[in-house]
Amino acid sequence: MAWLKTLPYERKAWLILALTAFLLECCALYFQYGMGLEPCIMCIYQRTAVLGLLAAGLLGAVNPDNLGCRIVGFATWGISSIWGFQIAREHIAMQNTDDPFAFTCDRFPNFPEFMPLHEWLPNFFAATGDCGNIDWMFVGLSMPGWMEILFAFYSALFIAVLGFHLFNLKKAK
Repeated sequence: MAWLKTLPYERKAWLILALTAFLLECCALYFQYGMGLEPCIMCIYQRTAVLGLLAAGLLGAVNPDNLGCRIVGFATWGISSIWGFQIAREHIAMQNTDDPFAFTCDRFPNFPEFMPLHEWLPNFFAATGDCGNIDWMFVGLSMPGWMEILFAFYSALFIAVLGFHLFNLKKAK
């Protein structure tokens, strides 16, 4: 486990984070355009969280020896992975409820007014599907079920790497 201490200082590690997020975005676009599965608002929010992971990897890779780059990378990674996990869990609850009034699925993303991504890039951020629909399953899990697992992995890895990094910094003093 000692190798976890050195990961934040390695550009390659940050680029792997960015690469895995990029591949997830490619998968999302394949599901949307290749398989014709329409993303709902919760899918769009999860897609945005994955973009945050991509940004975290790129920000950390800029200069991993610089404390500022690592802090911004870690903050973006943590927020994106934990937020994505929460969104995926809520999406699963929407899919599994029998009460049609338990959850509401907005038609348009709730992005800040100064950054209406769904208007700027509608092919990427427009929500056209229904949150309650289960259009795809693999090994008994729907897409948000798999995203919950992936975000849990990213969150656990974030906590482990950050924990070892902070412990290493404390020991160095």
